[in-house]
Amino acid sequence: MEIDKYLYHMRLSEETLQEVSQRFGKEMEKGLGADTNPTASVKMLPTFVRSTPDGTEDGDFLALDLGGTNFRVLRVKVSDNGLQKVEMENQIYAIPEELMRGSGVQLFDHIAECLANFMEKLKIKDKKLPLGFTFSFPCHQTKLDESILVTWTKGFKCSSVEGKDVVSMLRKSIKKRGDFDIDIVAVVNDTVGTMMTCGYDDHNCEVGLIVGTGTNACYMEEMRHIDLVEGDEGRMCINMEWGAFGDDGVLNDIRTEFDREIDMGSLNPGKQLFEKMISGMYMGELVRLILVKMAKEGLLFGGRLTPDLLTTGHFETRFVSAIEKEKEGLQKAHEILTKLGLEPSHEDCVATHRICQIVSTRSASLCGATLAAVLRRIKENKGVDRLRSTVGVDGSVYKKHPHFARRLHKTVRKLLPDCEIRFVRSEDGSGKGAAMVTAVAYRLAAQHKARQKILEALKLSHEQLLEVKQRMRIEMENGLGKETHVDATVKMLPTYVCSTPDGTEKGDFLALDLGGTNFRVLLVRVRNGMRRGVEMHNKIYSIPVEIMQGTGEELFDHIVHCISDFLEYMGMKGVSLPLGFTFSFPCQQNNLDEGILLKWTKGFKATGCEGEDVVNLLKEAIHRREEFDLDVVALVNDTVGTMMTCGYEDPYCEVGLIVGTGSNACYMEEMRNVELLEGEEGRMCVNMEWGAFGDNGCLDDIRTEFDLAVDELSLNPGKQRFEKMISGMYLGEIVRNILIDFTKRGLLFRGRISERLKTRGIFETKFLSQIESDCLALLQVRSILQHLGLETTCDDSIIVKEVCTVVARRAAQLCGAGMAAVVDKIRENRGLDFLKITVGVDGTLYKLHPHFSTIMHETVKHLSPKCEVTFLQSEDGSGKGAALITAVACRIREAGQR
Repeated sequence: MEIDKYLYHMRLSEETLQEVSQRFGKEMEKGLGADTNPTASVKMLPTFVRSTPDGTEDGDFLALDLGGTNFRVLRVKVSDNGLQKVEMENQIYAIPEELMRGSGVQLFDHIAECLANFMEKLKIKDKKLPLGFTFSFPCHQTKLDESILVTWTKGFKCSSVEGKDVVSMLRKSIKKRGDFDIDIVAVVNDTVGTMMTCGYDDHNCEVGLIVGTGTNACYMEEMRHIDLVEGDEGRMCINMEWGAFGDDGVLNDIRTEFDREIDMGSLNPGKQLFEKMISGMYMGELVRLILVKMAKEGLLFGGRLTPDLLTTGHFETRFVSAIEKEKEGLQKAHEILTKLGLEPSHEDCVATHRICQIVSTRSASLCGATLAAVLRRIKENKGVDRLRSTVGVDGSVYKKHPHFARRLHKTVRKLLPDCEIRFVRSEDGSGKGAAMVTAVAYRLAAQHKARQKILEALKLSHEQLLEVKQRMRIEMENGLGKETHVDATVKMLPTYVCSTPDGTEKGDFLALDLGGTNFRVLLVRVRNGMRRGVEMHNKIYSIPVEIMQGTGEELFDHIVHCISDFLEYMGMKGVSLPLGFTFSFPCQQNNLDEGILLKWTKGFKATGCEGEDVVNLLKEAIHRREEFDLDVVALVNDTVGTMMTCGYEDPYCEVGLIVGTGSNACYMEEMRNVELLEGEEGRMCVNMEWGAFGDNGCLDDIRTEFDLAVDELSLNPGKQRFEKMISGMYLGEIVRNILIDFTKRGLLFRGRISERLKTRGIFETKFLSQIESDCLALLQVRSILQHLGLETTCDDSIIVKEVCTVVARRAAQLCGAGMAAVVDKIRENRGLDFLKITVGVDGTLYKLHPHFSTIMHETVKHLSPKCEVTFLQSEDGSGKGAALITAVACRIREAGQR
């Protein structure tokens, strides 16, 4: 093949195409980076289009398409009654030559007039319709509805538009008329429109491609990779402006003498070099230059040249398509060459056919190489093994050339064997596409507004939080008062713990920790002096369900059996030690070592315990076993234990707080205020049982429909209302209820509620911590949601994350408001203008959630400016804490004996 040898440089191997693809990938990176963008040839412009259609778009839209000597006005009706249909009417208006070279104001006045004429015709002048504006000139976009013209192209030369926002110019022209009003929602590049029209029919469509007179592409990029736009959440469509690939010289090794010649003779030498190798504007011209050179060298037409063949632009790209047609191609070649004044032989026709083939194949291959780079990037962004994606395509070369599309698809398949890519021909991207972008923007805005309205109820103002603090204070007073205690919801129980550690405690202590399905026995060695510290050994035992729900004797015998096993395990059989018993159930304490169980919670149902002294039940079980004797010194609530462990580290610690599965707090109150007990001297720790705050209805004005739903379905409706707004056991449920509400309203998951989402308790609170973790990308949010059986889009993930944030933020603020009430009461008790105090904190929500503690601290600071509060994380309040309370009690008892 003579021609193949001659055009050797135009025939690109698979290796070369892989190389081009790799280079293009690097150019994309450059365009996206903040530091490299200014010098990048592939500009990667953000379009502010953040979402593709999901099929629920609805409404009446206008579109304006300005990209050449004509412009169109369209009305697009999108309806979603399960049938996704689009109806369109449009009108083409000419732009007179003098307007293309006149002033910008005249141009936009003309457009406004045509718009008025169109609306008049359709009798819609009285409606304020949303409009999408396809403006196919190089622009710098800063918002969806703001686009600054960089330079005019395609023969336009209107004065004082370059450097200005075209939307505001159009708005001014419309306002000046005053006979109609529209809402310009979006400025769109035709490539983006192409992606959006296909996206309406195929939700996998995330790339738009145009190969016509010019060429360009766009695709959905992750926001975290787009340095030029603030924010890391979600995706945004990038208008690549890929025609300029190679303008910095990276394609010089594959450009041929013909490419260089075409560039020299063009209107913009050195610019859009990739486009000049590919697009319709240049394809015919490349063939003509090759024919001329070969004729000059005597290889074609017997060395004859004609004036027609020597005229730029006389070999049109449509000729290339005609000549390459299967059946009549050679005959067409003969006709076309004859028209150019040549007398072609059969061989000349065959040769011309082959030249066209080589030029158009190179075009399709190069286009496939850059497209493969885009798809590879999307695949890496998503972190999937196989990418299933759709490319929306438009343009005369793609649509009219007999083999271009097939060759393009083949190249992409060769370069990306592990992807399933569908190609969909777009219908009217610049018209319908602009309306689609507008429809999506409208849907997103309407949905966002609806969601914000629902979430508004969960956002608390500074005034509301102050109000919560004041109400907590009132409830605390009620719990402490002798007259009011009976009916008080916040019980303010005396714990008989009258002192925090002073550092002189020493000895060996046992601790028991019973608060759930597991039960721990600990040996705690407390040392003082130089080697001051705490050394611990423990063992965990389970409590079988039949024992939790059997008789009290069985339960306490099981506990004593576990203590016996532990002492044997520690080699301490028969030793008599002081013991602290953490018993995390509601008790009324009558002494440090005496507490009446008020009611079982957390699934315990053992008979013969409620109304009894649990210390007594334990002592009786020890005596029944007759194996060892223990001195039960203290019955402890886990909140008090939390305060005590921190008190051992920090003498300022006089408050304990737990925010985990449940929530509670305790603090050192002046004895004179504890009206339930005799005595005015000193202090005593009060176990607030603050979870029940609001059970008398004092928080009803800030409880939302979601709180009510969670409460109704809980094991104890109407009880522990404050706890149900702040603790880990319930936050996931609140989130789940909000997500269901959003989905029912069509604001999430495309309105589809999965069976999983209907299941109580699936949204564990640890997911809240994971979803809100800053280092996690939305990919991980999606995988958590997929694990829950929820198929989500990127937008869905952002919404779920926002709901989690709002719910957790409210929890932290409410918790902070309660804490502010406590520290301010202590400050006032002591008649201080300023109080420095430490709060010992424990609980999974406080420790594991990425933002809970920070927000809670800030809230306390705002609501109690006269207190300097330090928060100290407690280590094992229910184990070590119980031992320390015992140690302090033993220290005081010994001092008394002395």
